[in-house]
Amino acid sequence: MRDYYTLKVNLPAGIVSPGALQLVLKLAYDAKVRTVRFGARQQLLMTVHYEDMRFFEKELKQHQIKYEINTEQFPNIISSYCGEEVFRTGAWLRESEYHTVLDQFDYQPRLKVNLSDANQSFTPFFTGNLNFIASPEPHFWFLYIRPKQRNTLFRWPELVYTNDIGRLAKTLEQAMLDQAIQEEEALYNAVTTAQPFVTQPASQDVELPDFSLPYYEGFNRYGQRSWLGLYRRDEQFSIAFLLDVCALCLKTRVGELCTTPWKSLIIKGIEEKDRAAWSHILGKHNINVRHAANELAWQTEDYTTDGTQLKSYVMRYFEKNDTRTFGLCFGVQTQPKSEVFGSVLIRQRPVFRVGKLALFSVYDLYYTDNFNPNSRTYHLFERGLLKIHVPAQIERLCRKFSARRLIRNDEPLDSKVDQPEVDVHERPKVHQCSHCFTVYDSQFGEPLRGVSNGVSFALLSNDFTCPTCDAPKEDFFEIEMAELT
Repeated sequence: MRDYYTLKVNLPAGIVSPGALQLVLKLAYDAKVRTVRFGARQQLLMTVHYEDMRFFEKELKQHQIKYEINTEQFPNIISSYCGEEVFRTGAWLRESEYHTVLDQFDYQPRLKVNLSDANQSFTPFFTGNLNFIASPEPHFWFLYIRPKQRNTLFRWPELVYTNDIGRLAKTLEQAMLDQAIQEEEALYNAVTTAQPFVTQPASQDVELPDFSLPYYEGFNRYGQRSWLGLYRRDEQFSIAFLLDVCALCLKTRVGELCTTPWKSLIIKGIEEKDRAAWSHILGKHNINVRHAANELAWQTEDYTTDGTQLKSYVMRYFEKNDTRTFGLCFGVQTQPKSEVFGSVLIRQRPVFRVGKLALFSVYDLYYTDNFNPNSRTYHLFERGLLKIHVPAQIERLCRKFSARRLIRNDEPLDSKVDQPEVDVHERPKVHQCSHCFTVYDSQFGEPLRGVSNGVSFALLSNDFTCPTCDAPKEDFFEIEMAELT
């Protein structure tokens, strides 16, 4: 008998109310669980000792909380809801639209369902079996299908109406799993003859946006409120901390918590008057929110620590060599049937096995088409690497990516012939936050910090902080206006 079990509670679309999360966490704490983590499909995961499992299960059933133990029969619905409002895209999709879709799922899907805004790159598009992606036509969605245990992907011939997503997903699941229909034409005929759906012709494929992972940690302002992103280096959140988070959400009327595919937590709708209370909780539990952006751009598997250990090993090399990784994200795959999201993929494979025990492992390095993590095509870069050689080869791949970006973005030489030269000393300069890239321009000052226009950066007080993420003054760097991106 194993000593510990992994228990999973699905959080549909990565959304959970503070009260619901608080209940699960209290039951877990009573079962002697002290830390939890969030999975790549935005679910809640925890490790429970077998002696406490019977009591824990009884309590979960009594409160009608659905869960799984060491299985993935019901994969969580994931969505880009966590980025709505805070990472604005300008599209028609809003938070209310996600709730409209979720209300239709009166069953637990056995297939992986993804709901995505087409204009974001914070959450993956195609890691599901049924991938619904918002189209340019309001209230209609693309559907891309990836049958289980296959890497093939095909587009549904029609755009799907918002109010039909749940019903179509259920019909597709019955056809694909119960009737074993996998081929594109046969699946379409079986589903459309079973019942009608509101659709529009899909005349083109979805246009994938260039990948750019927004900085999702710390305090950040949007409108008159703030959102708080929480990331843990070891992916573990203490229950004591999360219970304080839930209690403060209930006290300040924050109605939802959002988990992300990056195994982090986003809290939206924080009023300015409550910022001090949130800072107090972070200090009370010694929570750091100033990690480097390249450390946040990793996705590892849910049920193994090998990926997080390799990530830490590579990150030490990156820090030592000041490796530029902007525009990339990294996935670590240590189990053959798992799936991670990344423009650079590190696959661990054993050279020798004795039963299920891997005695010696090497690493293969891949990158996706155009380094877009949503691409399903991987290209081999290096094969059979020893662990000691992995970081340097990843750095080579990062340089390859940067070189491609330079070639793609370079303008023709004659495009500047008629433009007057500017003396380097006359080029206007500003100061930019190294964490969230907020710009301080002395021409405009910073009203949110009580700084009037015309005040140079050098004259700002030493306790000046970034108005967006609260980074200290010393974390700003000088940059020419022309170099801002």
